[in-house]
Parts: sequence; C-alpha cells; structure tokens
Amino acid sequence: MKAIALTSFGVPEVLEELEVPVPALTDTQVLVEMRASSINPADVLFRSGAILESPVADKFSNQFQLPLVLGNEVAGIVKEVGGKVRHFKPGDRVMGMIPRGSYMDYVAVEEDLLAVIPESLSFEEAGAAPAVALTAWQALFEHGHLQPGQRILVQAGAGGVGHVAVQLAKQHGAYVIATARDYNHDFVKGLGADEVIDYTKADFTTLITEPVDFVLDSAMDPSSFGTGLPGEIGRKNYSVIKDGGTYISLVAFALNEYPKVRGINAYFFQARANRTDFESIVHQMQENKLKIHIHEAYPFTAQGLLQAYRKSEESTKRGKIIISKNLG
Repeated sequence: MKAIALTSFGVPEVLEELEVPVPALTDTQVLVEMRASSINPADVLFRSGAILESPVADKFSNQFQLPLVLGNEVAGIVKEVGGKVRHFKPGDRVMGMIPRGSYMDYVAVEEDLLAVIPESLSFEEAGAAPAVALTAWQALFEHGHLQPGQRILVQAGAGGVGHVAVQLAKQHGAYVIATARDYNHDFVKGLGADEVIDYTKADFTTLITEPVDFVLDSAMDPSSFGTGLPGEIGRKNYSVIKDGGTYISLVAFALNEYPKVRGINAYFFQARANRTDFESIVHQMQENKLKIHIHEAYPFTAQGLLQAYRKSEESTKRGKIIISKNLG
C-alpha cells in the first residue's frame, strides 16, 4: 500500500511516496481505508525538525525514526476488525485519531479512538474534525468547565481549534471575544464571536474593557515555544483574566509549572481521544451546530501533501488544510 513519509526532516520536499505493508491488527483495532486526513501544527513541528530542538524532544524520541509517516486524523471506511472489536463492522464510515501515521492507504486504529459518521458528513469534513473539535470540546467543557454567561477570549479565532471553540462557546451561552487578522473578522463573527480584535494592529489588552473569565490560547507564539512558558501573548493573557479565572494554553507546555498568578487556574492542555467524545462531536456536526471549515483540500500524493504543508504555513488560512483521496 501507499504511504507518504518523511525521509529526512526539513522542508516539505522531504516527503516521499513509499510502498509499505498493510498494518496487522490486534484484537482491539480496526483497519480503516483512509479517505481523508489533515495537517495539524504538531505535524509541521515534526516535519520541519523543530521538535528535535525543543525542550520536550526527549518525550518524542521514539517517534523520530525515519522514514516517518505523519498525520493523526483519519476518516474512511472500515475494512476489517479485530476479534474483540464490538462497535464497528466492515463497511462502516468512521472518523478518529491515531498517535501518528494517517498518511497511508490503510490505518490501524484502536476501537476507542473512532466514531461512526453518517452519510450526511463528507469524509473531507470528518477528516478535518477529530483533533481540533476534540481539543476545543474538552478544553472548554471537560477541563475548563465553561459556564453560560461567562466571558471568554479565544486566541487565534480563525485557526483550526479556534474556529471550533468560537462556535461551541457561543452555543453554550458564553460572551465570546476572539483575536484574528482583519481579513478574518467577518469569518469569525459569522462563527458567533461577539467581538473580534485584530492583534496585528492593536494590543488586545487595551481593547478588552472588562476582565474575562476564561482564555483559550491556541496562538502559535514563537516566544513560548523554546521554553514552554508563557511568552508575550501568554503574559498579556494573564492581564485580561479576572482573579480566579481560567487560562488554558495549547502551546505553553510548561504552563502547569508556572507560578500561580492572582488565583488564576492555568493549564497546558492536550486532548485525549475517546469514542464517547467523538460521538458527541459527530452529533453536533450532524445537527449543523458545528461546522468544520476547510480552507483548501489537496490530493493524497507526495506533491499534494507538499502543497498542503506549504499552504498550512501561510498566515492567511482559515480552519483546516486537508488531504483527500477524492482529489487523486
């Protein structure tokens, strides 16, 4: 079968098409014929090799062996199931996540990391949804306990996690402030944001006139990546949160070790994939309460993935960049 893998770290041109064996299943796994996947920020960090230079490199040392297949989101069709699988059967349309390696024709996925999707959802939308929707869902409700009527600031409101978080927070009854570049303001307001601030033209701290209860920060702040501590954006986030509020960062990986400020509950957060939450997300999408915006789609080829990575590094993108076999 075909896989698109890194043969070295660096620019997107290091991606190559390889022939690899179809994965062998364990009793608890499902073999999915991949129809769509996507690119997430972690994929970019691995592909470029930036993760190798980070303070958390040792946590991923067992994932650096080349050739390396990236991608952790998958939507497709069940082809085979392990002996102990009870929730899926061949022919089911599914979406889900794996730790890494979805840029392949066939992907072995643990049963609990998948959910059935209806015919009304395209593989493209389902392939774009798992990581960003799960992250926003768990950060807002399971970890951050967002309440109706609270004020929330969503950093990078036009991005993958951000554009989902704006929708979910607004539907939950929160007052939503989001940051986005000027050309994304109409897009983010269309998602439900009550206020949108262009962080490139003004200091957002001067435009937020009333403290917020909650900050969800998905902005890729270069000043935070090297240390994992709050960088320029992170320090400003603290200044707009009320005493005892909540600050969840998806980028400052050492935030849990940062001294507590004014009783603010500050956490670095990573989503935990599970079938129950995926099923809730699928329901939201099926009911048109959640829309995953696909900025552009590219074919499942080495050249297509190269172009997708190039596009993912542009600041003008909204939502997700995906890979689809339907474009092959």
